[in-house]
Amino acid sequence: MRHLGQDKIKLMKKYLLLLTTALIGLNLTPAFAQMGRTPSGPSFDGATGKLLGEHSTFTANLEFQTTESSGGTVTMPGKIAFDAGKSRFEMNMSEMKGSKMPPNAAANMKAMGMDTMYSISRPDKKLTYTVYPGLRSYVEATPKTPPTEAGKDDYKVVVTELGKETVDGHPCIKNKVVVTDKEGKAQESTIWNATDLKKFPVKIMTIAQGNSTTMLFKNVSLDKPDASSFEAPDDYTKYQSMQTMMQTEMIKKMGVGGAMGGGMGMPPGR
Repeated sequence: MRHLGQDKIKLMKKYLLLLTTALIGLNLTPAFAQMGRTPSGPSFDGATGKLLGEHSTFTANLEFQTTESSGGTVTMPGKIAFDAGKSRFEMNMSEMKGSKMPPNAAANMKAMGMDTMYSISRPDKKLTYTVYPGLRSYVEATPKTPPTEAGKDDYKVVVTELGKETVDGHPCIKNKVVVTDKEGKAQESTIWNATDLKKFPVKIMTIAQGNSTTMLFKNVSLDKPDASSFEAPDDYTKYQSMQTMMQTEMIKKMGVGGAMGGGMGMPPGR
């Protein structure tokens, strides 16, 4: 087995640190990304799924924005597909604004083939997939809090009309929506239901623990997405952790081929 030279080891550690910092910078949800964890997009399982009302299927462009209690704001545009609890969010890191990523991190992620990705949430399997087309690879994970399907009797929903407003050209009814689970935990949101889109919530704003999350949907289609949208590609390499995937791909980029670690103690993740 070939060994990595010291210069390559230092270079790999440098790029690993930059990419990890970049992933942590994608703070679109609490604990969006940490070392060894996979980033994820907005999820519509559980209480959040109840905000969609009767809309069980749709596709749309989505502008996803979070503002932390400290004042920092991150905006990520992408594309969302949803079908009966399953969701898929596609994003391009270069389009993100206001992140904590270092200036050269996006360029390094592009060079690694990690600038475009999509995240799939499967509550029915209690799994998430984070897919990188540029690497023809994906990470399969069971989150500490797995996505869950929202049963009919699991939540109580109370809607209070606040007025009428126009959002992105759509006439809307502005509502306060309080969703309470079986344990009595309540989540309060403000939503704008478009009257010209069968009351689809074109804008959702939620404040929790001092952090504000806003989702703005555009070019909404209420047609059912293709079922294959929610499956991991069967011709891609599967990894069990983000860290292992990054290490493996860096070694490939450095021309080491299939040698894994050369004494660095990095097991293959396939």
